[in-house]
Amino acid sequence: MPRVAPHVEAATVDSVAAFDYAPAPESRDIVRLDAEYGLFVGGEFHPAVSGRTFVTINPATEEPLASVAEAGVEDVDRAVAAARAAYEDGWGRLRGRERAKYLFRIARVIQERARELAVLESLDNGKPIRESRDVDIPLAAAHFFYYAGWADKLEHAGFGPQPRALGVAGQVIPWNFPLLMAAWKLAPALATGNTCVLKPAETTPLSALFLAQICQEVGLPPGTVNILTGAGATGAALVAHPGVDKVAFTGSTEVGKEIRRAVAGTHKRLTLELGGKAANVIFEDAPIDQAVEGIVNGIFFNQGHVCCAGSRLLVQESVADLVLDRLRERLATLRLGDPLDKNTDIGAINSAEQLAKIRGLADAGSEEGAERWSPPCTLPDRGFWFPPTVFTGVSQSHRIAREEIFGPVLSVLTFRTPAEAVAKANNTPYGLSAGVWTEKGSLILWMAQQLEAGVVWANTYNRFDPASPFGGYQESGFGREGGRHGLEGYLDG
Repeated sequence: MPRVAPHVEAATVDSVAAFDYAPAPESRDIVRLDAEYGLFVGGEFHPAVSGRTFVTINPATEEPLASVAEAGVEDVDRAVAAARAAYEDGWGRLRGRERAKYLFRIARVIQERARELAVLESLDNGKPIRESRDVDIPLAAAHFFYYAGWADKLEHAGFGPQPRALGVAGQVIPWNFPLLMAAWKLAPALATGNTCVLKPAETTPLSALFLAQICQEVGLPPGTVNILTGAGATGAALVAHPGVDKVAFTGSTEVGKEIRRAVAGTHKRLTLELGGKAANVIFEDAPIDQAVEGIVNGIFFNQGHVCCAGSRLLVQESVADLVLDRLRERLATLRLGDPLDKNTDIGAINSAEQLAKIRGLADAGSEEGAERWSPPCTLPDRGFWFPPTVFTGVSQSHRIAREEIFGPVLSVLTFRTPAEAVAKANNTPYGLSAGVWTEKGSLILWMAQQLEAGVVWANTYNRFDPASPFGGYQESGFGREGGRHGLEGYLDG
């Protein structure tokens, strides 16, 4: 694996030898996994009506973790009925400040059990424990804290003097940030008085089921939150169910289009947060070292499994060589390996299916004439792995510049003027996010106005706060999650 060669500057030091890190594994024994998990319906765990199950595996080792119930149409009926009963007889009638108490309790228990959740997330997802520990779990708790604060203030949110809950929310989340995406969906829905049926991704169901146990622990009224595990058919049945009043989906653009067709002509409200192909734009006056860190965080964080990943790097020609030299030096220090090792920077790809997609698009980049580079990197023998990869000589017509790869693959393009940067950045069917790096505040503001993206980061990348709205345009979806804006999709003003 790549090694870190630190540079120490001191008057008495003529040269510095490279050193390696000793293993620093987090203990797997912190979290106890059950052999089997049922569906969480009406406040209790139940087997699927069909008795069908599937196995979730550790993507870093391919070892089985647990057997999980696979929900069918009958299970969806039961869960929606439980959510409807809870809405009409309990949760929907609670005063806002009473709902807030439950959300605060959930947030506190997430914090108390953060270490367990971080290990569980890394085991089931493949992401480095540092990211689970320092990003995913704290942000999940923060979203519950934040929306707990809104629960008794909805009339002041700007969505009408007497905003009302919609009813039952059907929510489908992806595998890249399992617990965090659950928090993004559940917290605003519960704060506004809705009840929920949540379907986590097939490859990462465990943290959502752990969250179900937390709902039991805090005494959440039965049926307020229901969790159905399964594959695409389970999600499709939930989306199509006539008892669902609101559908919220985060995932691929292709599935988002199918969902929109499915709910067209119905009473259901819909929000979609879909794919992206974000541009990370580096101007010649940018702080180069800081920008390089932003590039790395933008595309190699969570193995590139990020919808708003800065997968297209646009660099001003005058500094392109310098930026690429610094970037290659930095990538040579990244450590790929065991997700539970606290020194790991790059973890495992989430599934064999996703790895095959990444490989296919990377091979297409080489076949279309782009130059491919990766740092020296030894991949483990078992599990799903892909090295951090940079393509130069990329044109806007290349597939790697147009299609969402959802992996640790960066496409580099150059520009001369701000107008050219905007034209290239906007040359995409997506519109989720972008980044701008420059010392000129006026240029940042101008770029933010010109870029067709829901979120524009300035001299940083991939920074989130529960008080800040997030969402996209075009094929990146519609609606906003986070902040005051995230309440709107769950209210009927």
